[in-house]
Amino acid sequence: MKRAAAFLLWTGAMTAAWQAGVAKVDITPDEPIFLAGYGGRQDPSDGVTQRIWVKALALRDDTGAISVLTTADLVGLDVELLEYVRGRAKAMHGIPPERILFNYSHNHSCPVTGGVLKLYYVLSAQQKAAVERYTRKLHDQYVDVIDRAVKDLGPVALGFEQGLAGFAVNRRRSRPGTRKLPGPVDHDVPVLAVRTPNNKLKAAAFGYSCHATALSGTKVNGDYPGYAQEAFEQRNPGAMAMFVMGCGGDANPLPRIMNSNEPAAYELATMYGKILATSAQLVVDRKMIPVEGPIRAAMGSAEIPFQTAPTREELIANQKKFTGPRLRYNNYLLAELDRDGKLPDRYPYPVQVWRFGSGLTMIGLTGEPVIDYCLRFKSTYGADSTWVLGYNNELLSYIPSLRVLKEGGYEGTEAIPEYGLPAPYGWAVEEVIAGKVEELMRSLEK
Repeated sequence: MKRAAAFLLWTGAMTAAWQAGVAKVDITPDEPIFLAGYGGRQDPSDGVTQRIWVKALALRDDTGAISVLTTADLVGLDVELLEYVRGRAKAMHGIPPERILFNYSHNHSCPVTGGVLKLYYVLSAQQKAAVERYTRKLHDQYVDVIDRAVKDLGPVALGFEQGLAGFAVNRRRSRPGTRKLPGPVDHDVPVLAVRTPNNKLKAAAFGYSCHATALSGTKVNGDYPGYAQEAFEQRNPGAMAMFVMGCGGDANPLPRIMNSNEPAAYELATMYGKILATSAQLVVDRKMIPVEGPIRAAMGSAEIPFQTAPTREELIANQKKFTGPRLRYNNYLLAELDRDGKLPDRYPYPVQVWRFGSGLTMIGLTGEPVIDYCLRFKSTYGADSTWVLGYNNELLSYIPSLRVLKEGGYEGTEAIPEYGLPAPYGWAVEEVIAGKVEELMRSLEK
């Protein structure tokens, strides 16, 4: 009876005239390469324990507009790649920037790419050359996966529902002396399922708000999101699984084993992946809410202010005090000051919103937002129909909430030098982003 009910549900949804296409491209490096995400690594990769991928889901609604969700087993993207791929997608298929979501899992066992975390790594000339080769190839792989997804378009029905998974822990209270800090998390697992007219599962995009940091060794791997996608696809032959990172800036999969290639670390990562895949499977195996069209899309920039940047005199004085990463950061700011005559006092922060008919809403935030954004926007716009995607567009920095700024610490202030920003974000950061989301939401109601 459950299967019959599901079939009737999907058949009714077919009146929305959705078309969908999917594609994936293997982006596993074919040579040793420096791995991203952790600053303490000394050597390039020495093997592959799991292939990594970039994937695309293209959706055409009954207006003829095409929107594309991309996901990747990468730590992040840079502006150069985004501009290149957007330009090609516009030229080839007429897809405007607001209709492409570039989400990444923030996997810490993938290659370093382009300008992502450019101050974080000290690479030899040989290592830089390997990164450049990989990055050039990645640009065209993104274009290719979008092109192939668009060419795969065919009739489908869409459904949405949410499950639960419980391994994310707020990492700010897991450090010595911080157990009394608030520990908010979001254990929801939002799932968008794509089915063909014969009720066959074509694809499922599922999300979670937790850092992809179960692994930290020297092998290329997709971490728990990679294992989740792999497990889901094994259970659903012929279907493509896509992992969509949420607001995981201050959450880790715990427990975990750090700085190790130990089998136990891989066992944990695999277990977390299977938990997530099982949660998504339970969702697609029961009734889901039909998703109507069309998709209305909007994109804009929230002008986030910085706190007071250091002066030239302070930066010059710091040259005698700092070494290592702090000195690299200090000299980077000095060079920026010399080039532009000033340091920026704000950042144009990209925000995207997709509204599916009168139901499901996707809110795409840039960089590494902490969990408060997920909780706030679901509370504001509806917990049952709002999906907040973090880790989109450029890997800008951690995006703290007011709570996190007040607490200080890594995600609030200490990580700023890693990203080359002139100063921590101003106290209005959360309200400025929320204001832009509200503005975009209103624009889609017209």
